[in-house]
Amino acid sequence: MKVITTVVGELGTNCYLLIDEATREAALIDPADSPDELSALIEREGVTLRYILLTHGHRDHTLAAPAMHKRYPAAAVYIHRLDANGSGIYHYPLEGVIDGLDYYDEGDTLPLGSLTISVLYTPGHTAGSVTLKVGDALFVGDTLFAGSCGRTDLRVPSLEEYIKVCKRYGKYCILELKGAHADEDITNIIGIINEQDYLDHIIFISFSLQNLINLRKQLPDQPAQWLTGDWKEEYKSYLVDNNLDLDIWYGSLTEETYAWLRSLGKKVNVWTCDDPAAAAKYVEMGVDYITSNILE
Repeated sequence: MKVITTVVGELGTNCYLLIDEATREAALIDPADSPDELSALIEREGVTLRYILLTHGHRDHTLAAPAMHKRYPAAAVYIHRLDANGSGIYHYPLEGVIDGLDYYDEGDTLPLGSLTISVLYTPGHTAGSVTLKVGDALFVGDTLFAGSCGRTDLRVPSLEEYIKVCKRYGKYCILELKGAHADEDITNIIGIINEQDYLDHIIFISFSLQNLINLRKQLPDQPAQWLTGDWKEEYKSYLVDNNLDLDIWYGSLTEETYAWLRSLGKKVNVWTCDDPAAAAKYVEMGVDYITSNILE
């Protein structure tokens, strides 16, 4: 058995290529994003993709599944039935999107060459979460995190509920536009915000430049930050042409870039800085916001 781990998607999801070395048959587990990268991996390994297996229905584990199935139509796609058409902002409904979607449950087994994939039903993080057991290896999805478990006690609030909480305490709302949002989507989001009369306390962020361009059509002066993990010279025109501030991974912000941003009056956020020494440096530098998992 050979397992190749690759990290894909905005949230850095672990995607696995499980290979039976005797037959060169393979299963792709949790294709979160980047179908070109995943296809290149499969071709480079010279394997036959037999399965696309999903541990649960959240989009940060399933987003590339339809594209991968189109490229490898002989590969069966499996998910637990309870997650196949889930609702909520994190779910990516697959029923009707993938033809011939298959379902597995507790006790099911799938042959992969000389290997056997056993299905364990482990609900909690989602109603249809499963763990896949192959030999002494477990592919747990978000049933377990490093040092913790997948939260089961939190309900994702609606946009209206989130705004009401922020409004109650006089806090700014940070709204990330994930995925692709057309003009109509932006209009609907703005409508919900205006119903709460809280547009002056909203900051939009997105890794998608197109989302922010679409936002600018309707809200040319609304605070908005472009999310990026790196910095290149051509990014300057993106910010200037679209009246955007910057939300950059903390390790990519240099004093030179910061000085240029400040010369244009741009606000600067660094994410996700859990290093106290680095955070102190950016406080001294004068950045406007620091995104962190540490409250101290």
